[in-house]
Amino acid sequence: MDEEKTLSRKTVLKAALAVGVVAPVALIGGPALARTTVASGQTPELTPSCDDGDDPTPAQTEGPYFKPNSPERTSLVTPNTQGTRLTVSGYVFGLGCLPIARALLDFWQADVNGAYDNTGYTFRGHQYTNDQGAFTLSTIVPGLYPGRTRHIHVKVQAPGGRVLTTQLYFPNEPRNNTDSIFDPRLLMTVRDAPPGKQGAYDFVLNVPQTPTSTSRPTSTQTTSNPPSTSTSNPPSGTTWAAGTGYSAGARVTYSGSGYVCLQGHTAQPGWEPPSTPALWRAE
Repeated sequence: MDEEKTLSRKTVLKAALAVGVVAPVALIGGPALARTTVASGQTPELTPSCDDGDDPTPAQTEGPYFKPNSPERTSLVTPNTQGTRLTVSGYVFGLGCLPIARALLDFWQADVNGAYDNTGYTFRGHQYTNDQGAFTLSTIVPGLYPGRTRHIHVKVQAPGGRVLTTQLYFPNEPRNNTDSIFDPRLLMTVRDAPPGKQGAYDFVLNVPQTPTSTSRPTSTQTTSNPPSTSTSNPPSGTTWAAGTGYSAGARVTYSGSGYVCLQGHTAQPGWEPPSTPALWRAE
């Protein structure tokens, strides 16, 4: 299928979400729209399937530098941060090309010199997609270190889903050809945006979806990010409950088992401890 003559359902959904309009009902219930028929004023025809290259985003090794309990934040830089500024944005989708609200993304990367902060949380942070399944990360272009090309680590998890651990890569990097784990499917789209760069990548999680399925959790909370801290630390043995704020180190029980909170968050349906290893560790 000619890429210049077709417009995928996911692409149209992204455009609609970006400007805050409702996508056509026919688009929600079916796959791609033909750009040529739209331009000619004819009724768009549906293609046989929703195929944006929408196999699940491939997993990659976590590497040795992941740390749990990163701060909740969308920016990893300060005014004094060295390096070329980079903004990475995109969406988290399921297998039906529908956006997933409240998906958890945990990013970590090297600094401009190729070093990781293993004592603190510099260039580490987690965030949640908004109600439209979108995320934005403000960071820098990471430096190089021996044996690897430039990359950004990330863990992504839909509410109640499995954690996807993977990495994002930069196009036109010489070391892409020599990095043994480089995967071109994980290349971001990167462009110059003085004084820095802008990158884009959409994650596709292995989450079944149908046109009538909801991509939002049942919580009625409307803020894009839940509070990252709790006003109180529930004592050990407190039963997990949706709507409760938990700080790192809090201990709860769920279905008779004990869990320790790894990252401060407000609990919501779909984030039960057994289903969210990024947030809870079994004792």
